[in-house]
Amino acid sequence: MTNTRIGIIGGTGLYEIAGLKKKETVIVQTPFGSPSDAYLTGELDGISVAFLPRHGTGHRLLPHELNFRANMYGFKKLGVEWIISVSAVGSMKEVIEPLHMVVPDQFVDRTRKRIDTFFGNGIAAHVAFSQPICPQLSGELCRTIEKLGFPVHREGTYLCIEGPQFSTKAESALYRSWNVDVIGMTNLQEAKLAREAEMCYATIALVTDYDCWREEEDNLSIEMIIDNLTQNTEKVKEVIRTVIPDIATMDRTCPCGNALNNAILTPQEMIPDKVKKDLKIIIGKYLKE
Repeated sequence: MTNTRIGIIGGTGLYEIAGLKKKETVIVQTPFGSPSDAYLTGELDGISVAFLPRHGTGHRLLPHELNFRANMYGFKKLGVEWIISVSAVGSMKEVIEPLHMVVPDQFVDRTRKRIDTFFGNGIAAHVAFSQPICPQLSGELCRTIEKLGFPVHREGTYLCIEGPQFSTKAESALYRSWNVDVIGMTNLQEAKLAREAEMCYATIALVTDYDCWREEEDNLSIEMIIDNLTQNTEKVKEVIRTVIPDIATMDRTCPCGNALNNAILTPQEMIPDKVKKDLKIIIGKYLKE
């Protein structure tokens, strides 16, 4: 496998990375099944990166169909330490306008059917998740977006819903009363699994619409959403191209790289051998030879 420190997850609209050289398609086997697609590795301005289209080539996977464990395990297996997630979202506040970007720092979970941990089946672990987004990585993303002159909102709460349908008006009004900032369907599970795998994770949320709480959005259409997303996707490609060299020179000073320290409760001798083998790349440094 490669030893690539930077991973990029492309959401709706971002299915490839422009300017990627020395490209190689890498199929990663995981104990949890297949990732959304093969990983595309290569170099951006001489820096090794790994890219995964979240919904697969051709956008064939719905949010609840994503194999989040396999996706994140695959990045870990490739040697990734930093993950930039790009995601389409709806705005829950007037001030957060379509075509803006948000780099959230919190999540609220409204999903129902998703596996979001590597643990279980004989091993118990509980990682701290009060700060679900890597502050070091998100700070670097914000600085780059601001430097490029694109509208960005630092911090904010991402409400993750089950989907695949958009919200009802009643739901949208309820969520607004919770003071959340944006609404999406994918990022929470990625953030949880990245933390368990001790990878730094941050999201660039691309605002496409005002959900359906705003009266003017009553005729919300997928065509309008895709048009806004296309415009923001071109901007986020520039952000990624600009920020990668800076991330490549950073040392990890955040706590993400030691998230499992004191988090594993099961004595080593009681962890099943298969679990030890399957999770070696995640828990290996905490196991005594």
